[in-house]
Amino acid sequence: MTRVNLDLDVLRSFATGIELGSFAKAADRLNRSTSAVSAQLKKLEDQAGTSLLRKSGRGMALTEAGEVMLSYARRLLELNDEAVSAVRGVQLEGRVRLGLQEDFGESLLPEVLGRFKRAHPRLRVEVQLARNTVLMQSLQTGRLDLALAWETSEAVPHAEHVHILPMCWIVGGNEQVSTLYGHGEPVPLVVLEAPCMMRTAATQALDHVGIPWRVAFTSPSLAGNWAAVKAGLGVSVRTPLGLPADVRTLDAHETDLPVLPQLGLALYRSEAEPEPAVGRLAELIMEKLRESIAA
Repeated sequence: MTRVNLDLDVLRSFATGIELGSFAKAADRLNRSTSAVSAQLKKLEDQAGTSLLRKSGRGMALTEAGEVMLSYARRLLELNDEAVSAVRGVQLEGRVRLGLQEDFGESLLPEVLGRFKRAHPRLRVEVQLARNTVLMQSLQTGRLDLALAWETSEAVPHAEHVHILPMCWIVGGNEQVSTLYGHGEPVPLVVLEAPCMMRTAATQALDHVGIPWRVAFTSPSLAGNWAAVKAGLGVSVRTPLGLPADVRTLDAHETDLPVLPQLGLALYRSEAEPEPAVGRLAELIMEKLRESIAA
């Protein structure tokens, strides 16, 4: 039996197109023509011996075989990129200082930092989990090299926009709104200590539609808020990215709570041209975020 060697460039075009929802966008990102990417997809289907994509409305969707191929493509590309980074960066030493919102500590840190540490064993990574104001201050005063933080009205240099995320009402995994508050009763809020942009967004939205509210629980840390939400003490507000497994967002049909505004997420660098290790960590973070958002 002849062995088939999958082309990593072809797999990258395939995975990028699915991630972006468009193979034309994938062609732009990879600096290829649309026809070249189409030829790559045809080659990949020929190698697979089956269709990987099917028509869905005006777009394309994965077939069952396509879903399997995507899973393997991501793993192969991750291993390839890790190997290249490890060989090129084996002599890198020093430290990288990263700041994160608490939202991403559990969902982002283990995988990204694990890959980074394997590729750069001599580098020390220092992580600060903090709220937005603290992260931005640390970045501007040179105490951080990178910060993943919410976008604000303040213009900050060296920022790479990641995505626009909706703010959502959050309750415990099995919690029903009717058990938290009844008709006419104040909405019990589980919030971070002020100042907090999500706390402000929640109270302003409720005030705007005339729904009474009360602060049922407040904490300086997000971990404390999640504990209160899981215990059924009230409703909280976050984005869908990085939520613990045992909480959930409220759908519009099950609540009369108002629609909340959206929030931008950005990766900030302290310098326009960061050190190679800082740049590589930024790449890994962006890759992981794009995968999470696409999922």
